[in-house]
Amino acid sequence: MTNSLFKTGLTLLLLLVFGIGYAESNAADPKKKKAIRVLLVGGGSSHDFDRWYKQEDVATLQKDGLASVEYTSDPSAILSKLANIDVLYLANNQPIGDDATRKAIFAFVDSGKGLVLAHPALWYNWNDWPEYNQKLVGGGSKGHNKYGPFDVSLTAAKHPVTKGVPATFGLKDELYYYIAAPSATPIEVLATAKAADSDKVFPSIFIVKYPKGRIVGIALGHDAESHTIEPYKTILRNSVKWAAGK
Repeated sequence: MTNSLFKTGLTLLLLLVFGIGYAESNAADPKKKKAIRVLLVGGGSSHDFDRWYKQEDVATLQKDGLASVEYTSDPSAILSKLANIDVLYLANNQPIGDDATRKAIFAFVDSGKGLVLAHPALWYNWNDWPEYNQKLVGGGSKGHNKYGPFDVSLTAAKHPVTKGVPATFGLKDELYYYIAAPSATPIEVLATAKAADSDKVFPSIFIVKYPKGRIVGIALGHDAESHTIEPYKTILRNSVKWAAGK
């Protein structure tokens, strides 16, 4: 065998050995966590869904491989995707009018999967679907303060959803008048919101104590003043992790 052939054969052998070793080490890495599969549904009125949910929130959740997020503004796409996700993140205030999709969302949560309900999705959006607010939202909002500054204060600092969040933080947003309905699914309030010129306090971050699935409500989220601050980003990432049972 010539010297050049010997060197070529040795190089190929080394590449093969190191390639196999690299693949095996990656496959056997127990610390490498599987990304949480999220479907984020936006669309509707009064919000820039593409900018703050499709761009900002997707980037927040996909950072460091926490989640793999698909965004859609088409509610008719939900039905075909539920079987392959861990968390459904509803940020829309446009109707989900299809009865099969409505039933499938309930079946999804009943199977133990996670549901995150963002700012626009906490409204009383649909008169023809009262079960949504009654069972999944635990109530809802029919109004909000004029856009402006207010403070958010934690009431359950040790909950996984609020881990790493300051005890109190300020922002500019629409302070939603979310009210838990007495006959609806009970909620556990994790943080409250209060404007400086008012004594009224409203739930801002909460858990809907649905019997089977994990549901988080986030009343914050109108524009950059919420979506780009660290407390909001931490709450969102924590919410998806907790909803997914991580």
